[in-house]
Amino acid sequence: MIRHAIRLAATCSIVALAQMPVAAFAADAAAAPDAAAETGEGAPIIVTATKRETDLQKTPIAIAVVSSADIEKQHVQSLIDLASGTVPSLRVATFEARQSALTVGIRGIVPFDANQTARDQGVGVYLDGVYLGRQQGLNAALFDVQRIEVLRGPQGTLFGRNTEGGALSIVTKAPTGEFGGRVEAGIGNYGQRTGEAHIDFPEFNNISIKVDGVYQHQDATVKNPLDSEKGWNYYDRVGGRIQAQWKPVDGFTANISFDKSRDDNTPMYSQLINYNPNNLPVATLAQIAANGGKLPSGTIAPLSPLVDVTGDKRVKTADVGVPQQVSTDRTQGIMGNLSYELNSALTLRSITAWRQVDTDQYDNSGGPARTVFLPNTKFSRYSLSFLDQHQFSQELQLVGSLPQVDFVAGAYYYNEHANENAATPSSNQWNADGTGYTVLSPIVSGPITSNNQGWDDTSLFLQRDSHAKAQSIAAFAQATYTPAGLDQLHLTAGGRYTHDKRDGTLDMVNGAVVDFGFHYRKDRFDPMVTVAFDATQDINLYAKYSTGYRAGGANDRSQTFDAFGPETVNSYEVGAKMMFLDRKVRLNLAGYIMDRDGTQVDFDNVNTDPSSPYFNLHTQETLNAPGTTKIRGVEAELNVNPIDHLSLGLSYAYTYTKVPQTLNPFLSTAAKPVYQNVFIVYTPKNAASGFIDYSIPVGAGDESVQFHLDAAYADAQYSFEDESTKTQSSFIVNGRIALADIPMSDNGTRLTVSVWSRNLLNETHIYRMSNANANTLGAYGNFNPPRTFGVEGTVHF
Repeated sequence: MIRHAIRLAATCSIVALAQMPVAAFAADAAAAPDAAAETGEGAPIIVTATKRETDLQKTPIAIAVVSSADIEKQHVQSLIDLASGTVPSLRVATFEARQSALTVGIRGIVPFDANQTARDQGVGVYLDGVYLGRQQGLNAALFDVQRIEVLRGPQGTLFGRNTEGGALSIVTKAPTGEFGGRVEAGIGNYGQRTGEAHIDFPEFNNISIKVDGVYQHQDATVKNPLDSEKGWNYYDRVGGRIQAQWKPVDGFTANISFDKSRDDNTPMYSQLINYNPNNLPVATLAQIAANGGKLPSGTIAPLSPLVDVTGDKRVKTADVGVPQQVSTDRTQGIMGNLSYELNSALTLRSITAWRQVDTDQYDNSGGPARTVFLPNTKFSRYSLSFLDQHQFSQELQLVGSLPQVDFVAGAYYYNEHANENAATPSSNQWNADGTGYTVLSPIVSGPITSNNQGWDDTSLFLQRDSHAKAQSIAAFAQATYTPAGLDQLHLTAGGRYTHDKRDGTLDMVNGAVVDFGFHYRKDRFDPMVTVAFDATQDINLYAKYSTGYRAGGANDRSQTFDAFGPETVNSYEVGAKMMFLDRKVRLNLAGYIMDRDGTQVDFDNVNTDPSSPYFNLHTQETLNAPGTTKIRGVEAELNVNPIDHLSLGLSYAYTYTKVPQTLNPFLSTAAKPVYQNVFIVYTPKNAASGFIDYSIPVGAGDESVQFHLDAAYADAQYSFEDESTKTQSSFIVNGRIALADIPMSDNGTRLTVSVWSRNLLNETHIYRMSNANANTLGAYGNFNPPRTFGVEGTVHF
């Protein structure tokens, strides 16, 4: 186990290296086993979490691996499909109801709203070692993925800032230099159709090229009664990538890649779960008219007869038709990785990357479920946001070995620019008694005001317009020492120094030109110490101390671009990685204590009263919670291969969180501050997953019939930091049956045909829920997707 910790240190060193696009690592690893999956019972799972290729079982860090085989069996097409809970400690959810931005969390480090220009997530997401700076664009179609590594716990030493909860590292397949690849196509319910092509070309003049293309489509799962408008939970994704690997001389490898993707999508639908939960007197239309069109004090607005109170039932068709354009995420990037072996024990690497995200957001998911009904008033808040972000990063790494010492050292530079503007027009208007409505025009005449605005570019009343730039410079080093004569013991120490600065300007608030700026500067040192011990060849123990932090910033939803400070975490972890019964049983255990200071807490205030001059305006303030947030957890992973062709797995995560009471800026006054309970979102106390894989060989070759079943459970959880309302527990089952590796020719061409289903049992649960409108309307919620299924064919050549 100690050896495992030592390996973890080495692994962490590799993690620093892993920040370079993984394609470079994959290139160096071309001859190694598939890094994402076992090649047979008891075979090692290779990871690059420490910037080196290491055996998962001997790497002293809590790592979960989603292999390429797992991705295929579970029909994972983008990161949102991991929301079902394959890795219990990893939480993925939509931001608000939007597929155009994802919230990613690990071990209770989950941001509520990082969907802004001057804020960061607490879990770093990496594509081939390159940090992705924004939530927008994270749900693009996955390319030819070799594995997804989930590095749990702070990764501040090798990965840097904004990895206080861990890192999600997506590793794609590099060129092989040999002709081959695969082509696949499929169809399914809800109009699903998919197509992929991944082709390796033969090496020519020491250059190997690989081309990837992906297309994914699904019609809406909730229909829109308004003709010609999209429904909800729709997507249409397309992307391509080309990679070139050049090896002009022994020891030198250059990997260059370019990718570009487009994701058209619509949000999840918001339903009215209940009406008047506090049993307030219902105002009559006469009372509202007598009160000047406003609700009398102490009453609740009547409910339009057109609006359904759905309770726990997921609807198939919305009760009111509203305009719903697709949101569009455009992502692209150029990555270059140079690796030169100075000698057999020393390698120099350079990782250069430029990436861009461009998002046009159109979110009309609320309809009448989030707006109070009043006669002849507007409703259905159409949330528009237009964001552009581009980033540049450069990393240098020196990886080497000395007698008894493995080390990594490097330097890192990151520069980002982001700007966003947003508007929130209403798209519909009630008649006098709520028995009908009209759809407003996207173009308005006359002066554009908060009550006279549309969603055409010429009619936007900007709620906010902000610009921010960030720069981060870091130096890091880590070394693992194995004493001579005591090969079972491994001692790792490392540290990272970071200088961060961020500047931003909020130049428009609610249609008024303003000039609110902020300036953030921070120097930070993050250490890591690991002791690992190999109790036996198959039992590795480790203990680890590490720190991490999420950078400070400013909230562009506030009225004055209010700044907030960083949050920091100290983590203490122990773990055991064990193999038993001739390596047919693998059991990994981890327990941790994390203390977080300066927790960034969001307080929301969305005005849903059409009679208010501030109707539809969204104000949010972020404060650093006082004291220490406590996060405690236990994780277990069990994999068993009891007989040939049968694999079983179970994973479990227990997470306890407690945030100190925090000042609510909207309820407090100078004379009477109000402190309230706040919560960490999308973090169930108990979460578990399991799978069964069984294959039956048929024929004389490698063909087989394969059966796969996986399931995931999660407790109810919070979805708003300032609300005590919980969602519903979930239990999702996915399945697949395939006739695999059918020979099609003598040259090795093989065909696999499969039928698959996600949410096989059509389970229904609310994954996001708010009761903020309890005294004006009722709770609203968003439901998980319904059952989907399809058939797919894949040709390997």
